[in-house]
Amino acid sequence: MTSRLDAYKQKIAVLSEQLVDIQRPIRILDAIKWSPAIDQKLRKSGFREMPAVDANYYASNPLGFDPDQKFQEFDEFTSLVKRELGQHDDIGQILLTSAREYKAVIEMLLARGTPEFWAKSRSLYGSPKDGFFDNTTTIRSLGELIYPMLTALDRQVPDTEPMDLDAHTVVDELNGRFLDYFGPNATVHARIADEIWADAAAGGDTVKIRQGARFSRRDVDILEVHEGWVHLGTTQNGLQQSCARWLSKGPPRCSATQEGLAIIMEIFTFRSYAKRARHINDRILAIDRAEDGASILDIIEFFRTEGYSEDDCLANAKRVFRGGVVEGGAPFTKDIAYCKGYVENYNFIRAAVRAGHPELIPFLFTGKLHIDDIPVLYRKHKEGIVDAPRYLPPQFQDVSGVAVWMSFSNFLNRVNLPRIQEHYDRLFETYL
Repeated sequence: MTSRLDAYKQKIAVLSEQLVDIQRPIRILDAIKWSPAIDQKLRKSGFREMPAVDANYYASNPLGFDPDQKFQEFDEFTSLVKRELGQHDDIGQILLTSAREYKAVIEMLLARGTPEFWAKSRSLYGSPKDGFFDNTTTIRSLGELIYPMLTALDRQVPDTEPMDLDAHTVVDELNGRFLDYFGPNATVHARIADEIWADAAAGGDTVKIRQGARFSRRDVDILEVHEGWVHLGTTQNGLQQSCARWLSKGPPRCSATQEGLAIIMEIFTFRSYAKRARHINDRILAIDRAEDGASILDIIEFFRTEGYSEDDCLANAKRVFRGGVVEGGAPFTKDIAYCKGYVENYNFIRAAVRAGHPELIPFLFTGKLHIDDIPVLYRKHKEGIVDAPRYLPPQFQDVSGVAVWMSFSNFLNRVNLPRIQEHYDRLFETYL
């Protein structure tokens, strides 16, 4: 029995390494990034002239790999998985799904600057118009519901912390915190970067902080849990696997689980704030408008009328249109992952508690995974194939607190919120 298990684990280890190696040169965000010259032209025109970002523009930004060769490698990998693991192996199915998604990513990148890019993006990441499990509540309806609340909160409880920390100070602070969280033997670190246009980005074992960016202390708190505990933590947990090392890399199917988990940690640690949440939610509304035909100029104006700074208007609009069609109708839909994933993860945790399986909850951090993989991964953990996550936030090291929270949350769904709101509205109107 042991020799059979060892042979199976060796197959998983070899296949995992092959998948990681094949996907290695695929860099989605690098392939759809814009040069600083585009920003300059938009600003110079007063945001009235459409930028020349089309298929020809993206053709000048090489993918960094041969697409045909990659298609062949993924096809060969698919055949190998079926041959080694059979058609119905649970881990084999995850590997096959990942291979299919990586091929779809290549197809999406080959369509940069065209409507087909959006079609592929929607199939990989989803759309604001997609429904949750009930098929009646959509991601867009979530955005529309919390929009007025977050907008009001941003006025009533504004973020007043000064942006008084430079990039070098933030790097030093994060490195100290990462040392405490990951320990002295981990390679996780923060560093200054000139090659990114976002203020911060995580990948592998590194959080990159843009040279020249300014941060508040609250920003550092969020970077610690969002980029560090979640994004780097799940990568490191995947790398720590004895054989299931495919968990160190995630295809698009993992995006919502990853980003939603990061948002959950921001909220569970009480580090989020209204302006931050508005940015995330308003991008859902912007993507929805872009799908309906709004151009990048329209979306910049949308953010301007919402009170965003010029820099934030441009940064948010670029996130919506990178890789897509700036004239409208074909955006990049990845940024719906934050709110979509938050709802999916929260509901998974509630369902696990309600079903009497709180032991599944820490496995959210096992690596780059889709939330539906967790029962399979836990079963494989019990069989000695998948290792438990090494790095866990304090809130998930002992899930008792989260489990109690979710126990009460399950009941709150049954409470008649409109009646409660009506009662307190009368009190508010009387005394406030």
